[in-house]
Amino acid sequence: MHLSELAGRRVAVWGTGREGVAAIEAIAAAGPASLVVVQDKTTYLATTWEGRLAELAPLYEGEAMGPALDGVEILVRSPGVGESNPWIQRLRARGVSITGGTALWMADHAKQTIGVTGSKGKSTTTTLISHLLTATGRPNELGGNIGIAVLSLPPAERYVLELSMYQCADLRDSPRVAVLTSLFEEHLDWTRDGLPSQYYAHKLNIAAHGPESVVYNATDPVLSAELAARPGLPLVPAATGNSFHIEDGWVVRAGERLFPRDAFPLRGTHNAGNLCVALAALEAAGVDVAGERSVIEAALRTYTPLPHRLTPIPDPSGVEFVNDSLSTAPQTTIYAIEAYAGRPLAVIVGGQDRGIDYTPLRDYLRDKAVDITLIAVPDSGEHILDVVGDLPTVRRVVAEDLPDAVLRSRTLVPPGGVVLLSPAAPSYGRYDNYEARAKAFIAAIEATRPTL
Repeated sequence: MHLSELAGRRVAVWGTGREGVAAIEAIAAAGPASLVVVQDKTTYLATTWEGRLAELAPLYEGEAMGPALDGVEILVRSPGVGESNPWIQRLRARGVSITGGTALWMADHAKQTIGVTGSKGKSTTTTLISHLLTATGRPNELGGNIGIAVLSLPPAERYVLELSMYQCADLRDSPRVAVLTSLFEEHLDWTRDGLPSQYYAHKLNIAAHGPESVVYNATDPVLSAELAARPGLPLVPAATGNSFHIEDGWVVRAGERLFPRDAFPLRGTHNAGNLCVALAALEAAGVDVAGERSVIEAALRTYTPLPHRLTPIPDPSGVEFVNDSLSTAPQTTIYAIEAYAGRPLAVIVGGQDRGIDYTPLRDYLRDKAVDITLIAVPDSGEHILDVVGDLPTVRRVVAEDLPDAVLRSRTLVPPGGVVLLSPAAPSYGRYDNYEARAKAFIAAIEATRPTL
């Protein structure tokens, strides 16, 4: 569905965050017959609805939302409004067309777009692709789930988008290059029935509508299996075989060494995979990576890592604190632990309890015999410790809150060791978002810093 198709239609936008604001402004310019914005409950991301926004579309909240949706033909939902929401199910039953701002935008821009999604690694891979395109003389606009909402992006020759599962679910047009970094169970509460198969289908919908290339990390077994079950896709494997992969400390393509792995400053095996996927995406978009290797190597060395993703915080005690507040699943915490293998390590875990299965974390710690201290914080921290169980190499500590966890870590980790905030859970409930959680972590480090 194109934006132009909303002319003369009765349209509602659900959500008053940045995606909702972008949708209202774009849809209003298309000339709908009527336009309203609805919100079932107030969230911390809500925008104050007044002035020009209120003129474009009146806001109906709470109990007023239901009557406002009577007669609506098209609902444009913000990413957080999931298939499990009873209103979404009722509206579908009434024949209302449900879409999202990303889907409306993609209908007009798919051929100019590299779209990146994945359960882990999508932010790093997206920003890396954008950075390397710019370095090789190919200006682009970065947006989507990171940065600017797509309906607010300016005109450009090419776009690089990070896309969440929520944004992928409504697509009816695939980006020219669809990029997939990883796949594991997450956000099951958004799906209609809470099934992993539904989450996978929503995520892989990015590749279901005619992309030229589907670049994916071929070392991810779940991702590889799910793609193999969808015949006919123009698959481009990465991180293995003759594609871009790491061999003896080098990035290699078809047997040819291109540049050292350590040109890319991010630690960990998972970030090596992200690098290989990004390079394969560049090649799929028409960049001669081997021919421009010197430019790309120089650009890799200037890449700025994302904040709150394995961000080191030096401390005069000799302990390295690491902020990985973006970690919201056990798999991301596993990747973070791998990045610091071999050093004394304490990991602070816990956050919003949304029923995530933590057995992958237990199995990893057991199978690799990882020597580690897990410090549990509310709300899900103690549950994580229970799932991990009484493994001989794992020390379990319960803290009252994040500041208490940092204070305890100072007595548990010697100089040269690492205290890693990688919660394996969302921040909501205790904090507004992962950024607020990271600020609390940094404040606790400063408050407990010893006087030397």
